[in-house]
Amino acid sequence: MTLTTATDSRVPIPPPTALGWSRLPAEYAIPKSAPSLEESQEYCRRLARTHYENFSVATWFLPKQLRQDFLNVYAYCRISDDLGDEVGDSVASLALLDEWQSELDACYAGTPRHPVFVALSETVRKFDIPKHEFSDLLIAFRQDQTVTRFETFNDVLAYCRYSANPVGHLVLYLCGYRDAERQQLSDYTCTALQLANFWQDVSVDYAKGRIYLPLEDLRRYSVSEQDLARDRNTPAFCEMMKFQVQRAREWFDRGMPLVKKVDKELAVDLELFSRGGQEILNAIERQNFVVLGRRPVISKTRKLALVARAALGKLL
Repeated sequence: MTLTTATDSRVPIPPPTALGWSRLPAEYAIPKSAPSLEESQEYCRRLARTHYENFSVATWFLPKQLRQDFLNVYAYCRISDDLGDEVGDSVASLALLDEWQSELDACYAGTPRHPVFVALSETVRKFDIPKHEFSDLLIAFRQDQTVTRFETFNDVLAYCRYSANPVGHLVLYLCGYRDAERQQLSDYTCTALQLANFWQDVSVDYAKGRIYLPLEDLRRYSVSEQDLARDRNTPAFCEMMKFQVQRAREWFDRGMPLVKKVDKELAVDLELFSRGGQEILNAIERQNFVVLGRRPVISKTRKLALVARAALGKLL
């Protein structure tokens, strides 16, 4: 494609995929030929180790025989998220997500080129994971390019159905669980974690043009978008956030029975992530629900306490 300027020179316009890849780390790009399985597995290990230290902490508690498979799944989720959230151009993001979907299709057909999918193909084979668990995540990331407001809480839950819940299903598959009961309990926890992140990042998301707080609740509490834009933590806004925090706590409570329905190693990991999400809600509460312009964070002391508790549970 070209563009004719006023001086009649023809300026080439890069296709959306080229624009998108240029805005992401170079190692994300799809190579012309597939690397070996060993090279691909190292790629996934390196991605988790060098870019995302929180996941490296989590892998301390994974069974050794499952560690590589979790890293493969994590690499897929991480890059998928970045394709949707770090490009800064909706058209380019949608083009990249379509290309990523094609690589997922190739993974299931036995012909992937990207190292994540070369590594993931082995995980898919071992655990017989349905493709929709991976492609459902891409539905959410595509939606992020066009949907920036949610009218009702049910609309937010429908978004979580694709943005968060498939991750819990993938964890269960890797640990040998495929039944609907455990998946439902996992959905409660994953949705709760997503809600906690939304309530933590109201200002961060607004800066990206997105509001995950239900619009019906903004109206009910007489909170305006201008309040969000200007970081006005009014009494009405704080009262609304108090309601949202309690709502997220209820979803965590619904998911907690899953801890008693899985083996001890997975139970420790589930409790660690669940407690971490609840600590976000505690941090919001400690700030008296003042989150606009003041992102709540978990202190290093609290993080270490959570990890120590998980480690103790592992030893016991």
